[in-house]
Amino acid sequence: MLVTIPSSLRNNQHPLICQLANCLEQHWEQYLTLSPYQIPEDLGYVEGSLEGEKLIIENRCYQTPQFRKIHLELAKIGDRLDILHCVMFPRPNYDLPIFGVDLVGSAGGIGAAIVDLSPVNRTRSLPNVYRRVLANLPQIDFTQPRNLPEWGHIFSEFCLFVRPSDRAEEILFLNRVREFLTLHCQTAITVSAVGSPGKQAEILAGHRYYCSQQQQNDKTRRVLEKSLGQVWTERYMTQMLFDCP
Repeated sequence: MLVTIPSSLRNNQHPLICQLANCLEQHWEQYLTLSPYQIPEDLGYVEGSLEGEKLIIENRCYQTPQFRKIHLELAKIGDRLDILHCVMFPRPNYDLPIFGVDLVGSAGGIGAAIVDLSPVNRTRSLPNVYRRVLANLPQIDFTQPRNLPEWGHIFSEFCLFVRPSDRAEEILFLNRVREFLTLHCQTAITVSAVGSPGKQAEILAGHRYYCSQQQQNDKTRRVLEKSLGQVWTERYMTQMLFDCP
């Protein structure tokens, strides 16, 4: 069972980040059988400096029979930037998409909010159990949709990437994340493991491609390099954020 550790960082971040972090952990505790995941040495809690402002990164990781790694990262840069990053990496013997959600906020509001269930199979399509539910979710017309990056082809057709314009849209985004997450957790605990070595190899290849594309996120890389250097950033990107067996 997950024992929620009080986080001083989330309590000092944008309210939506605090709400989303709590929502994620509540769902994991409700649906999944969690156990600790060994975080690489010195990467669990990190402090640095960026342009005269303090950078703080908190990482929490768990594993379950279905997920090799569930990662929640919270980060704060002084008083100007709050970040939440979460990825649920399935084990390669489970034919499940990769759930991911990110928030970037500041005193001016949430500048970027993205959530997706990304397919990892050869056809780049979600399993039918996901497609049926997601296709029937009510459409939400956010006033400020955002464009995916060049490497965004790894995301599904149901990917939601927006800039919430007000508190009402923030709640709409949070509720949509909750719907994605509930579907994902409920599906994960009901599907059977894949026995075919060929299918497992296909799934693993999809995971590796997903991670390689995510590692191309230049915005994240630049921020980390300015604060903590290139060598540390490369290790963090490949061993903490988007590691792959």
